[in-house]
Amino acid sequence: MKIKMNTVVSITFDLKDADGNILESTKEPVTYLHGGHDNIFPKVEEAIHGKKIGDKVVVALEPVDAFGDYNEELVQMEPASAFPEKSLKEGMQFEGEDSSGEVIVYTITDIADGKVVVDGNHPWAGQKVIFEAMIKDVRDASKEEVTHKHVHEEGGHHH
Repeated sequence: MKIKMNTVVSITFDLKDADGNILESTKEPVTYLHGGHDNIFPKVEEAIHGKKIGDKVVVALEPVDAFGDYNEELVQMEPASAFPEKSLKEGMQFEGEDSSGEVIVYTITDIADGKVVVDGNHPWAGQKVIFEAMIKDVRDASKEEVTHKHVHEEGGHHH
């Protein structure tokens, strides 16, 4: 079966930086609903369209097509007293809202002199990445999956 609109696709993948270093890798298949439902990078979905089980896809993605450009405005300095944690550490993450009320995951990148630097950019923002995927399975989506725009676990709807 070829991958088409409203099919459920299972892939394994490696996500690499421009130098070929692995940023993320899956051993177990990841499943998504194919067909413009914002469940995978659009350029990757375009490359996967029409493929079948066993096919390999390699897509080079510019920042705008992956994790976005690096936005300096998402880096802020806050007083350490603004945080409830007594044991703040670099690398800790927490959720906050941007000026439009959208939820952003912030990462603590520096702590010094009672100040905490937080960065709301994705860790790979501004980077070109290479997405290599192997198609493991393809099936038609159920009407419920298409209506809800995501894959349901075996046995039906669970959310």
